[in-house]
Amino acid sequence: MTEPLQGDARRRMAAAAVVLALIVLAIVLAVLLREPAGSPPQPAAPSTSPGASTSPSPGPAASGASPSTAQFSPSQPVEPSTETPEAGQDPVQPPATVPPVPVPPSVPDAGPGPAPDPGPPAAPFPSALLGQDLTAIPNAGRVVALTFDAGANAAGLPKILSTLSAQGVTGTFFLTGNWVEANPGGVGQIVSTGHRVANHSMTHPGFTGLDGTQIARQVRGAEQTILAAGGDPRPLFRFPFGERDARTIAVVNSLGYVAVRWTVDTLGWKGTSGGVTAQAVADRTLAALQPGEIVLMHIGSNPDDGSTLDADALPDIIDRISAAGYGFATLDALLAP
Repeated sequence: MTEPLQGDARRRMAAAAVVLALIVLAIVLAVLLREPAGSPPQPAAPSTSPGASTSPSPGPAASGASPSTAQFSPSQPVEPSTETPEAGQDPVQPPATVPPVPVPPSVPDAGPGPAPDPGPPAAPFPSALLGQDLTAIPNAGRVVALTFDAGANAAGLPKILSTLSAQGVTGTFFLTGNWVEANPGGVGQIVSTGHRVANHSMTHPGFTGLDGTQIARQVRGAEQTILAAGGDPRPLFRFPFGERDARTIAVVNSLGYVAVRWTVDTLGWKGTSGGVTAQAVADRTLAALQPGEIVLMHIGSNPDDGSTLDADALPDIIDRISAAGYGFATLDALLAP
């Protein structure tokens, strides 16, 4: 009886092994059938190439700004104003950003066909004036341009405007942004009586010590201030102190301005305390008389003696220039093609 029992046990064990194997196979097949056809893509590993930064991202505002379009921070230092009789105002910080270039209005679609060529934009001044700081009006004939710089106070303005009006003469007034802000009605008085305003910087610093960005801030700051007061200085610019070089002239030109110097400085700004008289101012102006002469005078009073010699001498200057057979023009005569 022992052998039959042992044979039955072996058969039962073999059958159990087969069943167990079938179960294992079924489980394996079930797992394989549930596995997706393709594994999802794994996220790329961070770059470890040379120069790759491991610092946090600066954020959308910072990462989207390039050096050419980033706005200036209001906390940036403003170049100091140089204190002189002409620049006697406390410095005023000019706007920190350059105004955007106006976008021309869109033209309605004219239908199929090539769009017309709009041509190059009109130049703000003749190209022959590029790279120059003009000391006379070219090819002007027998005319004189009377110009008045305003950087300190407005003490001489009423008398100057009264004289010009009585004589029927127009002049060109180079204004600093400081002066406009300190004399909010001055631009309106000048423009309403038919005279030309022009740009003399925001705070009257020497320009050769400024970089291109600082020059732009000075020029655009004064431009915005004068425009807001009701005048348009473009495209006439005069360097503070007459301080300029080829680089600064090129930067001013790139901002849309022609640089205008003078033929003669009357030296009236020196005042009686500096040994100057109204007669000397007029004599000096007439000694330099020539076609296209540009005369430099000042609106403000001398800070030491309060004299306004240019305003005092102006009637005599106009009479003597007229008697010599000359007329008068504003510096817009430079812009004629």
